[in-house]
Order: sequence, then structure tokens, then C-alpha cells
Amino acid sequence: MNGQFQLLKTRRFLPFFGTQFMGAFNDNLFKNALVVLLTYHAASWTTLKPEVLANMAAGIFILPFFLFSATAGQLADKYDKAKLARLVKLLEIIIMLVAGGGFAVHSLSLLMTALFLFGVHSTLFGTVKYAILPQHLKVEELVGGNALVEAGTFVAILIGTLTGALIAGLSQGTVWITIGGLLVATAGYLASRKIPSAPAPEPQLRVNHNPFVETWRNIKFARENRTVFLSIMGISWFWLYGALFLAQFPAYTKNVLGGSETAVTLLLATFTIGIGVGSLLCERLSGKMVEIGLVPFGSIGLTIFGLDLAWASPALSPSGELLPAMALLAVPGTWRILLDLCAIGLFGGLFIVPLYALIQLRSSTSHRARIIAANNIMNALFMVVGAVAAAGLLSAGLTIPMLFAVAAVCNAVVAIYIYKLVPEFLLRFVVWILIHTFCRLNKQGVEHIPDDGPAILACNHVSFVDALIITAACRRPIRFVMDHHIFRWPILSFVFKTGRAIPIASEREDATLKMKAFDDVSQALAEGELVGIFPEGRVTNDGEMSAFRPGISQIIARNPVPVIPMALSGLWGSIFSRAHGAVLSHPWKARPFRKVVLKIGEPVAPEKVELESLRDEVMRLRGEMR
Repeated sequence: MNGQFQLLKTRRFLPFFGTQFMGAFNDNLFKNALVVLLTYHAASWTTLKPEVLANMAAGIFILPFFLFSATAGQLADKYDKAKLARLVKLLEIIIMLVAGGGFAVHSLSLLMTALFLFGVHSTLFGTVKYAILPQHLKVEELVGGNALVEAGTFVAILIGTLTGALIAGLSQGTVWITIGGLLVATAGYLASRKIPSAPAPEPQLRVNHNPFVETWRNIKFARENRTVFLSIMGISWFWLYGALFLAQFPAYTKNVLGGSETAVTLLLATFTIGIGVGSLLCERLSGKMVEIGLVPFGSIGLTIFGLDLAWASPALSPSGELLPAMALLAVPGTWRILLDLCAIGLFGGLFIVPLYALIQLRSSTSHRARIIAANNIMNALFMVVGAVAAAGLLSAGLTIPMLFAVAAVCNAVVAIYIYKLVPEFLLRFVVWILIHTFCRLNKQGVEHIPDDGPAILACNHVSFVDALIITAACRRPIRFVMDHHIFRWPILSFVFKTGRAIPIASEREDATLKMKAFDDVSQALAEGELVGIFPEGRVTNDGEMSAFRPGISQIIARNPVPVIPMALSGLWGSIFSRAHGAVLSHPWKARPFRKVVLKIGEPVAPEKVELESLRDEVMRLRGEMR
């Protein structure tokens, strides 16, 4: 994990990280301190019930996400994001002064205004936060950067929540809340002054101040890319899922586990640590690339451990005094519940970090902030719907453990639905599992594969899983041209069909299929896709490279695009090669975690492509290892 932590030593990330950490900390410090004060001293502020005040506070805080996210997205696309961050931090200082005035004059209206303004602060900075990362980080740093942001945000939320509750219980607590909030806001502003410039992608944009029209327009921007929009739906579902669990922690701790306030803190801390660990694991598990194959992995874990939490919860209501955190740890079954909560957080981190990175990577640069704004709007909407649904189910007689089980089952249904709409998620998951089970992949020269535009990937053919290895190494989808017999292989045929591989046959076997394959390749390249080709035309019988066939020359003649040579080594001798005769004929000779190397050379201009020189370059990249 050293790679992502190195970002904390750079000016292009550390000041931004400190700014967003302080902001998340302050939001939750003030919000939770206010809720605690109103819960225990409501009579001195208003005649409303404490539970009504708590829900009213939550609604006031989230309302700006609906009202101003669209405007925030426009501002972040029109102006320098670093300057916007500094202005937002100045606003935070002003908000704390308003809050201090509310405490001083004992005005609930003024405090609720400050809480609303904190929601505005979060709305404005939330759009800047995710839109600025692709401008300051390299593509291979996006996963690590997002992981740190997610981990830092949840840690800030945890510390802010605990600190707010602690300060609210002190004598002269309102004074300390104001002083603490001002100090944190000032520290955030000072950090923001060090954020490097992030120039506006669309400075000529005319800001539409109608939030409803612009909200719909932002959602339309997001819907232009099906994968991006469904990624937003996935992130929003996670926020619904996570918020539903978090909201039940106080009542679950008291009424199901028999724990006191300190036990609530234990559950919250466990869940937060899980999210932090899961987020930070993403970079290592994905090999620094945006690996959406982790998303199904995350959703599986969310369902399994959500169900286990429901099953592990005590069936009978606790009796006697409420137990503090340390005493609760001695109760049988508590550790299993904590493990479930930590695992839900961990798999949640694996679920959302790749989705955030995918949105940043595949969103149009000129509309990225507005697409992030659409994401924030949908997040808020899903959380409100989740809160209303949870309240309705609990009012109908469901117990909290039963609510957890219902949420876990719904998670599985939602996941299956999304993966059915976008099979790329499931495809990457299958490929990720296969590759990480059978080999240790060493990728070299991945930067030579363009982030967009058409190109032909030309590789030697060592085994029947070469296409899967290359797919695992590349950030972009690849349409492979492959022998129609391999295309129909059981199990793997799902992967090839989902990846829209192009089956081909020889002229003698099926002239019509061959002609269709060339037409499909031409269309794919015309649409700006990557096409993978094995110019030898067949898997090697002896581990050596055969002559390249002229098919690639015919393709380039129809679509003159760059050719990227690449070479696989280390697969000869595996059960997927012909080293032992027929493929898979000697399964006992399988060696897991085999070292496989994929070397990718510099692109060759179409007019310079010659079969012999291309084969020589692939041979050079491969080296002596087969």
C-alpha cells in the first residue's frame, strides 16, 4: 500500500486531503454536537420532542444537496476548483460564526440556519472534491487517491461525531463547540491555500440558476454514458445501504445488544475502520488500475455479512443494566457481530472506490463536475428514500435484525440487476478471480495503450487464456478476434460473449464467418474501440512463435489505426497451454500463482506496419522466457 500513501507527500494531493478531512470533521462535529444538545436539553430550546428535532436536523442538513448540487457542478466546471475550495473554506468560517451567534443568543432558528449552511458547504465542496482528483492525479493514481479520500472522510466523520458528542457534554459546551469549529475551519482554509491550481474545463459556461432544470440536465449528462450512470446508481445504493445500517446503531445497541452509549461508539468505530481498510485495499487488489471487477466482489460481501449480522443478533431483548463497551465484548456473540460490521464496511470500501474512480475516468472532462453533482443528488435522494423505507418497515413491526436481513437481500437483487444491465462489471470480476487464482501478473508498458481512440493490440498466442490475461491488464474493454472453437468453450464462452469477442474461422471452414469477422473488426475500430488480435492465428504447439498471417494487414488496409505490439511469457507449461498435449488434460500439473509477464511496446503507425518487423518486435518483447 506504500504507493497510495506516497500521495500524502505531494503538494498536488496533501493540501486537498487535509482540506476535505477538516471539512468532513467540522460538519459532523457541529451536527452531532447540536443533536446531542437538543436531545438532552430540548426543553430549554423548544417545545418540540427530541426525536423530532433530530430528524429535522438531518433533513435540514441534507436539503442543500437537492437544491444546490446542480449549481455547484456548474461552478466547478466554470471556475478553478482550487479557488472554489478556498472560497468554500471561507464560507465555513462564516458559518461557525453564525453558529456561535446562535449559541450566544440561544436561538434555535439561527442554529438551524447554520446547519443548513453547513449542508451548503458540503454540497459545494463535495462536487469539487471528486472532480479535482482527475486533474491532479495520474490515471494509475486515481484508485489510490479515491481510496485515501474515502478512508479519510469516514475517519473524519467518526472523529467529528465522537468529538461533537464529547464537547456537547462539557460545561460551557456551546463555547467550546464554537471555538473548536472555528479552529478546524481556519485550519481547513489554510490547507486549501496550498491546493495547486485546477483550471476550469469549460470557463465559457453560462450558469443556470434554476436548480430543478439544471438538476434534470445534470442527470441527462450522466445518462449519456450507461456505465457511468449505473455506477452512480451503485454508489447511491451503497449510501442508502450504509446509512440504513448506521442509523440503526443507537437503537440496535440499546434494544438488541443491551449496550450503553460507549457501545454505540464501538460499533461505529468498527464499521468505519472496515470502510477505511477496504478502501485502502483497493489499490493493492486492483494493481493501481480502475478494476471494476472488485465491485461484484464488494456486493457479495455486503450481502453475506449483512445476512450474518441479522442471524448473529440476539433473538431475545436484553434485560438489566446497559453494558459499556468493554463489558459488552465479554458477551458471547459480540465479536461475531463486530466482525460482520467490519466486513460490511470493508466490502463497502471495495464496492464504492472503483465506482468513484470509474465515474472520474469515463466522464466527459467538460461535464465531469456536473456529473459528480448528479451523483451527489442521487446519493441524497437514495438516503432519504432508505430512511423513509426503514422507518416504515420498523413501524410495521420488523425488528432491526430483520431490517438488516431485508436490506442484504435487496442488495443482492440490486446487484444482479445492475450486472445484468452492464455485464462488463461481472466480466471483470470473473477475469479478476481467474487471474488472481492462477497467476501473478507482471505488467510492463501498460501506458502505451491509449486511454481512448481505436488501436489494434497484436500479441503472441501461448495459451487459451491469453485474452483473459490481456483483459485483466488493460483499463479499457478489448474486442478480441479469436478462433470460433475457443469462442464456444464452456464457461469461458460467457466471458468471451460478454466481452463481445469476434469469432473467426478460416476460409476453408466458414468463408461467411470469416468475412463477418473482418466486417465486425472494421466497425469496432471505426467506433473507436480496441481490437485484440493474435496474428499467428493459432495457439502455439511448441512454445515458439509462428509466422504472422496477413489478416492484420487486411484490417489495417481497411482501418489505418496504430498497432500496439505486446508479448506474453510464462504461460507455456501451464494447463492452459499445449505443453502437455491437449489443454486441461493434466490438471494435476496446475501450478497456482504462476508468474506471467505481459510486455507492451510503443504503438506502431499503420503505414509502418510490416508482418516480419511486427513479429520481430513481439519476439523482442517476449525475450527468452516462453
